[in-house]
Formats: sequence, C-alpha cells, structure tokens
Amino acid sequence: MGRDVKPPLTTIPPHVVAVEDYRTLAKERLSSMAQAYLHGGSGDEITLKANRQAFEQTAIIPRILRDLGEGNTRLELFGQSLAHPILAAPTAFHHLFHPEGEIATARGISALEGLMVVSTSATETLEDISRHCQNPPWFQLYIQPDKAATVALLRRAEAAGYHAIVVTADAPLHGLRNREQRAGFQLPPHIQPVNHPPAPAASESNDIFSSPLVRQAPTWDDLRWLRQQTSLPLILKGVMHPGDGLMAREAGMDGLIVSNHGGRTLDTVPATLTVLPAIREATGPDYPILIDGGIRRGSDVFKAIALGAQAVLVGRPIVDGLASAGAVGVAHILRILHAELALTMVFAGTPQLQDITPDTLQLS
Repeated sequence: MGRDVKPPLTTIPPHVVAVEDYRTLAKERLSSMAQAYLHGGSGDEITLKANRQAFEQTAIIPRILRDLGEGNTRLELFGQSLAHPILAAPTAFHHLFHPEGEIATARGISALEGLMVVSTSATETLEDISRHCQNPPWFQLYIQPDKAATVALLRRAEAAGYHAIVVTADAPLHGLRNREQRAGFQLPPHIQPVNHPPAPAASESNDIFSSPLVRQAPTWDDLRWLRQQTSLPLILKGVMHPGDGLMAREAGMDGLIVSNHGGRTLDTVPATLTVLPAIREATGPDYPILIDGGIRRGSDVFKAIALGAQAVLVGRPIVDGLASAGAVGVAHILRILHAELALTMVFAGTPQLQDITPDTLQLS
C-alpha cells in the first residue's frame, strides 16, 4: 500500500525561506515514483552531486564602497527584455506533480516576470501554456525522426507566439536512471505528453545501437536543416565541450546552453560550471551562453554569470515549488532566487549583471 501524500499548500509557511526548504514540502506531496523521477539522476548520481558541489566549492570575493544606486538585475536576451536572468528550465510531465500542471507553472513564473522554457513533453498543449505566459516563452524541441513532425511542432510554436526554440541534443536515449528503476517508475495512464507523436517502439534486441532512437538520432546536418526551417532564435542545449560550442555557432545556432541534462543522462561527466569558462573562451565574448545544473541559490546565479553565462535555467526547484504549492510555490521559488541574486550583487559590489566578472570569484 502506498503512503498517503499531502495536498498542495495554498499559502507558504513562514519557515520556508530557501529553495531547499521546498524539497521537503515536495516530498510530502509526491508518490515515491514521482520523487524518484524528479530528484534522481543517472547511474550512481555522481554528476548530479558534482553539479551542486561545483557551486559550493567556488567562492565570491566581495568588493566594498561601490556605488550601487543604479543597481538592477535586468538584461536583454535574444531581443527580449527580462527582469532577471533566472529562467525556468524545460521539465516534463508537470501534471505528475500538480493537478494544474504547466498552467500553474506558467502563472507562477509570470508573477515574477520570469521566462518559461516549455518542454516537448509537456502535459498541456503548447498553445494553452503560451496563453498563460506574460513573457513570450521558449519551446524546447527534440528533433523528431519524422522531419514533417518536427516542422509541425515548429509551426505550432511560431503560431502560438513562442520567442525562441531550444534544441535539446544530449539525450538520444533515456539515461540509466537507477533510482527510477528501483522505484518502478511509470507514468500514470492519465498523464501523457500531448504535443509530440509517440516515440519509436523500443528495440527487442540487446544491442543498444539497433534501437530506432539511436539509428535516427539527430546529427549536425539535422541542426543545419533546422536552421533553414525557422527564423526564430535557435539555442542548442546540451553543450559540454568547447568544440561543440564552436560547431553550434558554425551551424547557425544563435546561442547555446551548457548542460549535462541535470545529471540525468550520462553519469560521471563534469559539472556544468567547471566546463563553462572553456566554452566561453572558445565561442568568444559576445556569443549568448546559458547554463543549468545544480543552481539552488541566487549566489549560484552570480557565479555562473561571473564565469561567462548570460543567464541560468532552473529545473528541479521550480518543480518542487509546483508540487508544494502550485503557482504560488513556483513564484516563491523565483522570488527567493531573485532576491538572493540581488543581495549577492550588493555585497559583492556589482550593481549590474555586466559588472559580474571572473575576478569576483576565487576558484578552488
């Protein structure tokens, strides 16, 4: 018999003051399978832990007596004016975590003037989600084996007012998620992705390379083809090597996201923060780079920007907020991170995002 789970909160308890406080609230409101899906990683979860450790092992060196009178966290990103550099990462199956699914997420993000990157595997239609977003959202795209299906998703996103396309390239297969396997994770029948066609049937062979997903996995040629299909900004997600950063730029990508898929695909790859500086150096000072993985504090946002990112994407904490208290929880997560970022900037003597430079950090 499964344990009882608590209903979502309608107000936030006063003791909830940090992002990690929401993890406990979320666990009380999720089944063991949903917890394993949300909080688990691949294999021994070494990369999952490394993402967090990289931020913990990076110190901030504050400067004093700076003029902070014109301080703010605003930025321009792919032609959008944003109040802060904290984006909601694409995460799947929000109805697994709250009855209102991605609609509640969009409302919570909009309450804090945030930007939502909508997952291909959303459980609400991309059109309905967009209608609840204050800032035009971005759509995360997995290139489909059927090019016509890929173009159809693009056209729907364009028609629904999406501002950019995030092409996820680092997950041709499902990662070896042992925590999910041990929990026996399966999507409930009433919770399914509603925007994309069914995935190819799994191969009955023990040979991974015989899988249709592997045989039809996208290549750089597909990325160049995709560039010809839309005028929206294209942002490549899943870059961990400077050479791939250069190839992304040469293939016509307008920017990239340094990401190891939150430690959910291949285990023992480096933390994203540790590879960010080399990718920034390879791609040049003006090429837009974002980063995700392990961000739990506003000071983490500061550190990512100092090492070369324009903005960050936050995944699991947003879903913890959703599971805990729906739109109110999502908004509170963003409010905490934004306030912490601003506070860090004040203490570090960096009134604007462009003032956050590598010399504000001490690397271990």
